[in-house]
Amino acid sequence: MISETKNDKRPADESLSVQNDGAKKQANRGRYQKIKSGSSIPRAAGSAKKSSERLKEISESVSNVTNQGGASKTSKSQGKTRKTYKSAKKQTRKRPQTKPAEVKPSIKIAFLGGLNEIGKNITIFECNGDMFILDCGMAFPDGEMLGVDLVLPDFTYVEENIDRIKGIVITHGHEDHIGGLPFLLKKVNLPIYGTALTIGLVENKLKEHNLLYKTKLNEMKAGQSVKLGCMTVELIRVNHSIPDAVGVAIHSPAGTIVHTGDFKIDCTPTAGEMIDINRFAELGDEGVLALLADSTNAERPGYTMTERRVGASFDSLFKDAENQRIIIATFASNINRVQQIINCAHKYGRKVAFSGRSMVNYMTVAMELGYLDVPDGVIIDIDLLDKYPAEKVVLVTTGSQGEPMSALYRMAYSDHRKVEVGPGDVIIISANPIPGNEKTVGSVVDELLKLGCKVIYESMYEVHVSGHACQEELKLIQGITKPKYFIPVHGEQKHLRKHAELAYQMGMEHKNVFIGDIGNVIEINENYLKQLESVKSGKVFVDGLGVGDVGSIVLRDRKHLGQDGLIIVVASLDSYDGHIISGPDIVSRGFVYVRESEVLIEEVKQTAADALEDCAFDNVHDWNTIKNKIKDDVSHLIYSKTRRTPMILPIIMEV
Repeated sequence: MISETKNDKRPADESLSVQNDGAKKQANRGRYQKIKSGSSIPRAAGSAKKSSERLKEISESVSNVTNQGGASKTSKSQGKTRKTYKSAKKQTRKRPQTKPAEVKPSIKIAFLGGLNEIGKNITIFECNGDMFILDCGMAFPDGEMLGVDLVLPDFTYVEENIDRIKGIVITHGHEDHIGGLPFLLKKVNLPIYGTALTIGLVENKLKEHNLLYKTKLNEMKAGQSVKLGCMTVELIRVNHSIPDAVGVAIHSPAGTIVHTGDFKIDCTPTAGEMIDINRFAELGDEGVLALLADSTNAERPGYTMTERRVGASFDSLFKDAENQRIIIATFASNINRVQQIINCAHKYGRKVAFSGRSMVNYMTVAMELGYLDVPDGVIIDIDLLDKYPAEKVVLVTTGSQGEPMSALYRMAYSDHRKVEVGPGDVIIISANPIPGNEKTVGSVVDELLKLGCKVIYESMYEVHVSGHACQEELKLIQGITKPKYFIPVHGEQKHLRKHAELAYQMGMEHKNVFIGDIGNVIEINENYLKQLESVKSGKVFVDGLGVGDVGSIVLRDRKHLGQDGLIIVVASLDSYDGHIISGPDIVSRGFVYVRESEVLIEEVKQTAADALEDCAFDNVHDWNTIKNKIKDDVSHLIYSKTRRTPMILPIIMEV
């Protein structure tokens, strides 16, 4: 059977079909060669006809689309359609308009503490109306703050913006970063975010203030993030003198802000892993808008020593003091340091006791959370010290800064209820004096030496290393984060300015560096950094149970009393004519011993009486005027006689 086509006839025989297929393939190959060489190929009449029909179909289809699916039009309308199609085609060839790049918002940073001072660290970040707080610390009083127990930041700005604040992020568990939390949480209720040890220490602190039941504590790990409004806060592992310390990367619509927290670079830490340098570098590659970095050791060249160096020093000192009692004063929060002390004590067969309320609290939390590895039977209660030979015990205590109420201070002045020191005691002060505490620490060392103790401190042996980065480490962080703007934080003015100089050396422009003070607010944008109007800030003093009721005027009076003493003038006046009925009597405190200065006291009494009679003669009955008259006259007399200016306190009664 033979099948027939329009142009040729082919047999149905299979072998013949195969041959024809081969001939067809050969012809196709020949056609491909001609196409390749550029020769023209004549089309068959049928193929041309089919192509023409197909082109007509496409034209009609385009016409239908252009006329939104309408029926076929006359040739005139088809011509119109073709023009429309050309016009549409022409429009599609136009270059699409590019949208203008969106301008990024700004991020604001308010510094309520931690600048031009050591401690009291608290910073507020704001973007698109959302806020969060980074750290909330306190500071210890200096020598001018007589009677003050703690120094807190002023929380007025926080209270004014409480509806916009999403939470508090804590970088680590030192008092200068968590000490203010109980006092803030008594006024506001905010969730707290931090690592395990940090949250454990905060929890212990809130228990003391009966605030734990109403505060939401959120435990996180380094590497995790929390979303606070439009900002996402990422925790980054760093090394410090307390475990579980972190820096933060604040990812905001304005850009990424990196805050190192307190840090150093320790490649061989005694516990945990080294700082996550890789993550800081990744952020630098992604783009860092601003870097806020710890400035505490900005004056120190080189690198901070590893914590393991202290362990080697302890081992040597324990070996040398084999027949003596060892007392070590260190920061209660320096858990890694205490771990090394426990290791040495166990190695040399000694028991370890803790002294000082904060030391006991920190060690209890650290052991409960597994941050201290304590062999069985090594820890004993301080009341059992006398049950063991002196050469078999180690006492770890607070007071490395010479704090007047600390355990070591009370030992030095023979005021400790449970420990008496003297010859045969080796006392190791394993800490650096915080700037401003050098004289206090020196006084404690002197008193201990007078009692016959052997005292070892940081400048003599390597019994302390800092938890803060030195210059080369600060340069490294600056170099790998590659920030556009730089703000040195956590330090006094000299520390901040020295840190800024390091940034200038690395190519940072002066206009992109901000050296601030507490109360300052800055606005950072990808195009600028500018300072805004300052907010209320300052120092709030805690004296006993009173918070904020002691101000600069009270401290000035205390200083005045402490320097020159007090004279009280007491008198009774006739309510009718203002003349003296009894007195004036003179009471002196801290000025002169009355029995040895009777002549001066009589002169003061006569001067006060003359002042009162002058007021009565001039018909003056205003209490303030009378009191000021007594103050002025008595002060003038005393200064002319003694060159002293005691506080004069008149007490007038009307009868």
